[in-house]
Amino acid sequence: MIQFHKADIQKRPFQPTKAVNLKMKMIGLIGFLILAIVLVIGIFLDYFITDALETQLGEQALSVAESVALNPDIALAFETADPAAIIQPLVSPIQQSTNAEFIVIGNTDEIRYSHPNPEQIGKRMVGEDNERALLYGDSYVSKATGSLGNSLRAKVPVYSGNDIIGVVSVGFLANDIQTLIGGYNHELWLMLVIIGAAAIVMAIAIATYIKRKLHGLEPEEISRLLFQKETILQSTHEGIIAVDDTGRITLLNQMAQQLLFGNGQDVDKLIGRPIREVLPTSDLPDILKIRTSHFDQEEVYGSYAVYVNSGPIYYEDTLVGAVSTFRNKTEIDRLTKELSHVKQYANALRAQTHEFSNKLYTISGLVHLNKKQEVLDFIRLEHDIQQEWIQQVIDKVADPLISGILIGKLNQASEQQVQLVIDPDSRLKTTLSEPQSRALLTAIGNLIDNALDAVKDCAPDKKQIALYFTDVGDDILLEIDDSGPGIPNGQAPILFDKGFSSKPGRDRGYGLSTTRHLIALAGGELHTEESELGGACFVVSLPKKENNL
Repeated sequence: MIQFHKADIQKRPFQPTKAVNLKMKMIGLIGFLILAIVLVIGIFLDYFITDALETQLGEQALSVAESVALNPDIALAFETADPAAIIQPLVSPIQQSTNAEFIVIGNTDEIRYSHPNPEQIGKRMVGEDNERALLYGDSYVSKATGSLGNSLRAKVPVYSGNDIIGVVSVGFLANDIQTLIGGYNHELWLMLVIIGAAAIVMAIAIATYIKRKLHGLEPEEISRLLFQKETILQSTHEGIIAVDDTGRITLLNQMAQQLLFGNGQDVDKLIGRPIREVLPTSDLPDILKIRTSHFDQEEVYGSYAVYVNSGPIYYEDTLVGAVSTFRNKTEIDRLTKELSHVKQYANALRAQTHEFSNKLYTISGLVHLNKKQEVLDFIRLEHDIQQEWIQQVIDKVADPLISGILIGKLNQASEQQVQLVIDPDSRLKTTLSEPQSRALLTAIGNLIDNALDAVKDCAPDKKQIALYFTDVGDDILLEIDDSGPGIPNGQAPILFDKGFSSKPGRDRGYGLSTTRHLIALAGGELHTEESELGGACFVVSLPKKENNL
């Protein structure tokens, strides 16, 4: 099971210099965007409200002017000797009821017959904007500066029959209009400021939330972590494939692609697909259900035999997916073989070192006792024994590696006071291929070590191991007998299973399984028989190749 917590994430892989962090950037950018939007909306609404109010007041003034111009009493008053005496009383109540700043009526010579200021009656109208109404009979709204100041006013002609006899001017002062517009705009901008402030508060909340979800990492840090993760993932010598909690592939490195699919699959096309469609035999869906891990399961995908380790992935105690790793079994077996060879050579060297140390001590003692002749006799004896072993092995075995390990095992057996005898009829003159040499080296090393271990509790005169090998015929045969207790009943069928061992302790049970595997790779077999010495007998047979005959 893989468990992740927030604390497991490196929050500051590196510190950018003189950089604004992501939270402040987001607040600044979102705030700027909000302020820009508020400003644009405010300007637009300000213009819209101003234009709408001016249009509305203009239409209102035009409506009042038209209603005044259509009043028959106004037209009749133009025919009297003193039109102002009739028109002014008629207009004043209308002005007050409509809230107009002024209602001015003039004749075709623009002489006023009504005005909010009675002193202006009889004087000429100001503004020079009556021409369209008096000459062409148009009704319209204009802006001009009159006796009361700058104003928005409506102009409507007064008719007597088909003749234009005067003009009605109804207006609102610009200052009053701006005051009215300012009141509306004040409320508008106040509301926009409130909305902008609320939006900035939300921007801060969103930036804080996103920052928390990113575990406090900056974009540059996330980019760098992603690059590091991808580099590590793709450079890992093990295949890795991960799925989410729905069983869809979320991650697949190049080694997994090579081991599982070869190089013909596009990784991008596999991401997001259900694992059952891609790998029907994968145990990841089962991992998601039972939430337990599987270790060192041997599977075959394509042309590769692999060891599979699978386990669930948890984040903050919540199941978020599962992952499998794949190790090439061939590479592991090769490492096991190399380690086994190193161990065999080390044991052989250790045996020789210990044996010759004892002999050097013996020689040293004889020298101190001034037994020169005995020293010479002892050295000659040891030399003859070594030469006999070396000559015997060299004469019988053509492969130098096999010769070397045999001499080493002879010394190891001698150190442990075990009688290791090579059958006089043994011979191995065939040139061995690399798989054959590797298989025989492993077999000799492991099987003799097992035999030495088997006879260690025997009586001194019963510690015997017999070795026989031959390449006469179509096969290379190797037999190793010992005088130990033999194979216990019931253990023969599982003797070569990986991990099985009749000896106590951990990390045992790999020697015989590795030996049988290497022999099988070389096309041979490994089995047991009854030993003439009373213990176990292991028989190795390897076919010889045609070019070695």
